[in-house]
Amino acid sequence: MTDISVIIVNYNVKEFLHNSIKSIIKSSIGFNTEIIVVDNASSDGSAEYILKSFPDVKVIANKENLGFGKANNQALEIAKGKFLVIINPDTIVKEDTFRKVIEFFNNTPDAGMAGCKVLNPDGSLQLACRRSYPGPWVSFTKVTGLSNLFPKSRLFAQYNLTYLDENQTYEVDAISGSFMVLKREAYEKTGGFDPQFFMYGEDLDLCFRVKKNGYKVYYLHTTEIIHYKGESTKRSPIDETRHFYKAMSVFVNKHMSASLFINIILRTAIFLRRIIAFINIYRLVIFSAAADFILFNLFVYAAEHIYLSEKWTGFPDEYIPWTYIIPAAVQSIISFTSGVYQKKTLSVMKIIVALFIGLFTVSASTFFFKQFAYSRAVVLIMYSLAFAGLVLWRVFFKLFFKVGIATESKQNRTIVVGTGNSAIKIAEKLKKNISSIHKIIGLISSSMTEVGTKKDDYEVIGSIENIHKIVEQNKIDRIIFTSDEITFDKMFRAVSLCQGLNVEIKVSGSEKDYLVGKSSVTMLDNIPLLNLQYNILSPGHRITKRIVDLMISVPVLLFIFPFIYLISKQSSKQSSFSKFISGFPKVLSGKNSLVGPAAENKIKGIYLGKPGLTGFWFTEQFEPSAEEEEKLNIYYARNQNIWLDLEILGGTLSKFFFKGE
Repeated sequence: MTDISVIIVNYNVKEFLHNSIKSIIKSSIGFNTEIIVVDNASSDGSAEYILKSFPDVKVIANKENLGFGKANNQALEIAKGKFLVIINPDTIVKEDTFRKVIEFFNNTPDAGMAGCKVLNPDGSLQLACRRSYPGPWVSFTKVTGLSNLFPKSRLFAQYNLTYLDENQTYEVDAISGSFMVLKREAYEKTGGFDPQFFMYGEDLDLCFRVKKNGYKVYYLHTTEIIHYKGESTKRSPIDETRHFYKAMSVFVNKHMSASLFINIILRTAIFLRRIIAFINIYRLVIFSAAADFILFNLFVYAAEHIYLSEKWTGFPDEYIPWTYIIPAAVQSIISFTSGVYQKKTLSVMKIIVALFIGLFTVSASTFFFKQFAYSRAVVLIMYSLAFAGLVLWRVFFKLFFKVGIATESKQNRTIVVGTGNSAIKIAEKLKKNISSIHKIIGLISSSMTEVGTKKDDYEVIGSIENIHKIVEQNKIDRIIFTSDEITFDKMFRAVSLCQGLNVEIKVSGSEKDYLVGKSSVTMLDNIPLLNLQYNILSPGHRITKRIVDLMISVPVLLFIFPFIYLISKQSSKQSSFSKFISGFPKVLSGKNSLVGPAAENKIKGIYLGKPGLTGFWFTEQFEPSAEEEEKLNIYYARNQNIWLDLEILGGTLSKFFFKGE
């Protein structure tokens, strides 16, 4: 008889699924195991990919997305295993996971279902792996956030049982559908998943019915899996928040009394969650619009009193409140329609344009709405203050808090865990990858004996045992694991050691052509440059860049260049600063720019900007190779804006005056 049937429902995550199956095969050594993949009409070629990569895996290819429960039932009907494992495709299991779980079942006769410790990629516990049923009080504390405020309270933290020790094994109401092991006799008594749950809630419902049939459900701490969580929903148009609370509502109606009260709570939760999600997505829009409105009211008040101090007698009392609100509201509407408020950027140019439109609009309105009309002198004062205030707060936030500057991450300080050919191949592909810039800091060995040695051009700088220290000392942004070199057990150990560090963890595919991580799948082959968008090609960016070049180069040429020129004539050796200033005539003529690539640079015919007197090639902390410099130029061309130019100029001056360049 088959010992274990592993069932995976997949939707558009073939790279995650590939790594998951590899880990399952390693964990299955010593057991007669079958793997069944049910593909829910993926559009990424998952079914064909798995059949080609793993010929022994049984694949059920659905023509439509049936949801989690129905798809699992398809596999459960043909599964032959004594133990039935329901597992998500975006998971990695340890080598000992199946052995530990089956040992637990053999030693615990009353167990009908068990789940293990489920970790996030950063090593923290995924709270859904042990839960209580959503009764009235439990639902209330979850929805109101009391469970988050008091995570150690037995009274308030019942939903995710955060008051219990995660390193103990105990009976629970429910476990997570990301990893659940069901004893065959419990399945035959209980049946499969309830198909009325499309996604979410079906695991909770199955746990409830298992317990109702006389079995117990356990949380097992002796082994663990990593779950990337939510990868399928990211690639689906489904509103997962709505489905989650709908599933809770179905569960309550099916199994619990007082469902009307809980439904009210759940519907309120859906509404609040959507408001919170909206605020989170549009927080910069809300903040900037509110700031502008409040400041504009203050400017109206200030302008009125500045003018009053000379001769104006003011408005009648009944009009006072509206005289501040209406001009501010008019300007807010103009700013919205002018595209000033955006989710990720604070646009200085757009607010200037909107203020000019507002100036003419409010001035013209004084002829038609006499009861609210200021004199044109007051309008001019208020808009003079607005031009200064609304522009300056944006500049301040951009320069000092880096808020509203929409640029992608530039350089990833990366370590590769592994020292063999696979690790070297990954490191080389990362260096050549045109879509991101990786500075390979070194390799991490599984043993301290290799530390200090070199593998090709890469130094082994540490082992898994001291990886936490390596990440902290070297300010590492990304850790790459080579899955065919490092055992999953050691990978789990490293993830645990890096818990709490702000570092991205990715696992390479077996073909070394992609990386699987929490937020994305990164393809390592170069992507066609023609598909990329570059700010430097935008006429607006180029005009603004030219204006800034002229605004800076003219005063420098008038007041600084003559002195530098005379000093350089008397000296046999020019300093880097002198060479920098000597290039300003070319900036004025338009041949060069202040910031740009080191030389005229085109890749596959794409313009990357005029040669710059400075750029990332000068300000970076490392000496870039030709390939790294090319990628820095691409990064600059894609993200060029006035604020990035000012940041580079600031870094250049800092290097001149504080580092003695």
